[in-house]
Amino acid sequence: MSRATTDRRDVVPVLAGVFGDHGWNGSSLSVISSRTGLGKGSLYHYFPRGKTEMAEAVLDDVEAWFQVNVFTPLQAATDARARSSDMFAQTLKYFQSGRRVCLFGAFSLGVERALFGTRVAKYFTDWIDALTPVLRQLGHGDDSRGLAEEIVAGIQGALVLARASDDGRSFERVLSRLESAALGAGTPGVAR
Repeated sequence: MSRATTDRRDVVPVLAGVFGDHGWNGSSLSVISSRTGLGKGSLYHYFPRGKTEMAEAVLDDVEAWFQVNVFTPLQAATDARARSSDMFAQTLKYFQSGRRVCLFGAFSLGVERALFGTRVAKYFTDWIDALTPVLRQLGHGDDSRGLAEEIVAGIQGALVLARASDDGRSFERVLSRLESAALGAGTPGVAR
């Protein structure tokens, strides 16, 4: 970190970057210490339960951002088209054209799944639950929940593709197609 860290909140965004870049297993205390500029003693001062508490703090931060910027706006009483478009715009903004990893998705894959699995499942369920009524209002009827699942899964897949191919434009293209499917009365991948 470029300046002295005086608050736990200052550390959380740096931790998100560490977990995003190195994954759970690769985020050793040495790596975390190097990236945060804090010694292990300071890290344990801020996070007495160690790496698990650090990850929980990062997930809290991500979850709060999505609650404020995606889930709650989806539930507003405004136009369904505007809410859907805003969700895609906010998602693109958060993941910075696919350059940022979804830590909820990443934490569903390895040994960390045992630690965070319930929480990860709730995050994705909350997103699907918030999006489903919007899709119903957009005319998708009984297919709304299935389409919401496809959209959330498509976003996650687009993140993986963008990172693997080092092509942020692919993330933008997939989001655009998913948004078109949401706003139309079709499903992803089906030309209309």
